[in-house]
Amino acid sequence: MTEQKRLAAGDRAPDFTLPDSEGAEVSLSDYRGRSVIIYFYPAAATPGCTKQACDFRDNLAELDGAGHAVLGVSPDKPAKLASFVAAEGLTFPLLSDPDKAVMNAYGAFGEKVMYGKTVTGVIRSTFVVGADGLLTHAFYNVRATGHVAKLRKDLKI
Repeated sequence: MTEQKRLAAGDRAPDFTLPDSEGAEVSLSDYRGRSVIIYFYPAAATPGCTKQACDFRDNLAELDGAGHAVLGVSPDKPAKLASFVAAEGLTFPLLSDPDKAVMNAYGAFGEKVMYGKTVTGVIRSTFVVGADGLLTHAFYNVRATGHVAKLRKDLKI
């Protein structure tokens, strides 16, 4: 299994501009001066990804109150993201990275083990970008269930 380039706390967060569920461009630089939680997930409207997105939605007030914006990134096209946002009442931006350039920059796409087999795909990952643009946390291979609770604990929220 080839090792993906992984980011760590203290690394500069790779900047990006991606379309959201409405097709509007969202850039990481739009959030400079504020902490941002960026989470990468495999596919909108699948059971694990729905659980994770709803978990972020249900904890958004506390995360926002502690100064953290939330951005979700998947390879889905904006139209699929729009359906997901509407179906689940999501209240934070979901971004479309169909060519996986941003996922690759964050080390969130590559080889992983699923059900005992090595496959290539999205590595469920979460990053916390500080107001200065540097990573304060980098989590790879996170679980869809319980991840937001762990994140809140790690961020002392």
